Amino acid sequence: MNNHLRGIGMTSQRTRDRLIKRLQEMGIQSNTVLDVVKNTPRHIFVDEALASRAYENTALPIGYNQTISQPYIVARMTEALMANGPLKKVLEIGTGCGYQTAILAQVAEKVYSIERIEALLNKARENLYTLKFRNVRLQHGDGNRGWPEYAPYDGIIVAAAPTGIPEALLQQLAINGRLVIPVGSPGYQKLLLITRTEDGFEETLLDMVSFVPLVEGTD
Repeated sequence: MNNHLRGIGMTSQRTRDRLIKRLQEMGIQSNTVLDVVKNTPRHIFVDEALASRAYENTALPIGYNQTISQPYIVARMTEALMANGPLKKVLEIGTGCGYQTAILAQVAEKVYSIERIEALLNKARENLYTLKFRNVRLQHGDGNRGWPEYAPYDGIIVAAAPTGIPEALLQQLAINGRLVIPVGSPGYQKLLLITRTEDGFEETLLDMVSFVPLVEGTD
């Protein structure tokens, strides 16, 4: 790994180790998730001016009124998605700068990710190319519609909050598949785990969260 990816000073391995300790204290138990977060260079996904804050447990702005999610939330959502075992196909709604995508690419065989803001998608594409991920397919589109072409998915992860769960995403979930999604209005959003069963859908509350709204259409 070159020095830019490895990081120095505030982006060094020591700083990352402190973040992992914090995630463990907050209840993240999956060693796989902890290792992936530890080894993914979050600083390359944010502007250089914010690189020194990349391993703080906080959301950071990435432009276009969007944010890179707090590492704890990324870890929490990924851990919940993986709780039923190995993931073959995962759909991500809201690529953003590609950080969550990079995490998913290391725990799933194939990741399909949709972003509505084309300029952000281009940034994500560059970041993922830099890290040499070859198991990710990106699309500029409306996440509310999902990506039916490759359904059903073992896991679906949504990085923006609708006021209600889009029906298209429920229908693109495989039997025993898991959907992790924030739902609700700004200021009162629940992070939900939806599991599809032979008989319907089971819902579990994971956390209270704060995400940008899931918007229809594309930019």
